[in-house]
Amino acid sequence: MRLQSISWAVAVVLWLSVAGSPLRAALWITGYYPQYEQSQIAVSKINFATVTHVIHFCLEAEPDGTIDSADNGLTETACSSFVATVHNGGRKALICVGGAGSEAGFEGATTPDNLPSFVSSLAGFMSSNNYDGVDIDWEPLSSADVPQYTNFVKALRSALNKYSAQKLLTVAAPAYPEYGDSPTAEYTMFASIEDQFDQINIMTYDLSGPYEGWVTWYNSPIYDGGYTFPSTGGLVPSDNGAVDNFIANGVAPGKLAVGLPFYGYIWLGVTQPREGWSSTNTPTFSAFTYQTIVNTYYQSNCYHWDTVAQAAYLSLTNAQPANDMFISYDDASACQTKVSYARNRGLGGIMIWELSQDYFANRSAGQETPLVQALSQSLATPQIESADIQGGSVAFSFSSLPLAEYRILWTSNLNGGAWETLSNNIPGTGGLVWITDQIGIGAGARFYRVQTPP
Repeated sequence: MRLQSISWAVAVVLWLSVAGSPLRAALWITGYYPQYEQSQIAVSKINFATVTHVIHFCLEAEPDGTIDSADNGLTETACSSFVATVHNGGRKALICVGGAGSEAGFEGATTPDNLPSFVSSLAGFMSSNNYDGVDIDWEPLSSADVPQYTNFVKALRSALNKYSAQKLLTVAAPAYPEYGDSPTAEYTMFASIEDQFDQINIMTYDLSGPYEGWVTWYNSPIYDGGYTFPSTGGLVPSDNGAVDNFIANGVAPGKLAVGLPFYGYIWLGVTQPREGWSSTNTPTFSAFTYQTIVNTYYQSNCYHWDTVAQAAYLSLTNAQPANDMFISYDDASACQTKVSYARNRGLGGIMIWELSQDYFANRSAGQETPLVQALSQSLATPQIESADIQGGSVAFSFSSLPLAEYRILWTSNLNGGAWETLSNNIPGTGGLVWITDQIGIGAGARFYRVQTPP
């Protein structure tokens, strides 16, 4: 059996190396850049080798159908500099409209009387400033907004289609319905208009809080681990739960991205996930950037990785219990695991909120953005290095990565055949890992793929 007859199965979970030329799994990495954070991180400091789309945050929708660019610093000079820098980096630049608390503005701007002028203003701002598209961030989005939201998306898509150069339309979509809303209304709406969007980026963060009947929980865990609220018996929220809801209601996985927060939450008065509290002793709860958490609170002996939820946290105990801390945040491991998750679910990409929160100005060149670097490393793995015949067995090597584990699968039938496990839980080393299939030779056609967790 000649080496050339070995076939490598291409899955969304891997890089495939053909004659030494790696082909990257095509996940988009979309990052938000608030103009008001320019003093924290210059646009030129964005890692354009990793981030594929940069969304300029943000225009505000006014109830009369106009847009406000002044409040968030989107001057002509700022927009021109941003777009030019992103384009020089070989990436797409989009303009966002909306943000937290923007619902009332959108509701007024998208009435039948105001919608035409609102869409015209958005498209005109995008075009005159040379952006590559528009991002919609309508927050909160309730089921009552569905008719106007749908009309707005279709009208804006129609306006963008009139340009000779392709213009993108993306959306920051809620992970779960608003409290008291229909459990499926928003999901079915996105399924009905998914063809209008290039990216549906799910805001899979802010998934916890000191709410009545809740327990301490993570900001952006991949899995719920089967854990339920003691008060209701319902599953706690998770990235996977939100993704399942979108897909189950008809949204194609390839249109979706999971959200990756570059910030976390500090709970005071508790130290662990899944803790309850008395009605007279509700914990306080505040958001902090990844940079602040690492610089101010990180202690290696207090770090934990929840292998079930796939989430990182710090547990800090103080002399005064009121000062105990449970800190939920996404670190390098979470970044790499979310890339694996997106690949394994066949999703379109990863969305970051937001790029300035990962920037360490006092670090050496190339080390300023550790979370984006973690994404970059995980996108570059696993890469098949070589295949060989050794002692009557098929042997191949791939370069792997710290903080990850891999599974090697094989099948004899790519047309619906079952994938069998050859090797499992192979630790990443940062170097080459050799895997041998002792029955690969003479066993007929065998196809191999590499899968990453979770």
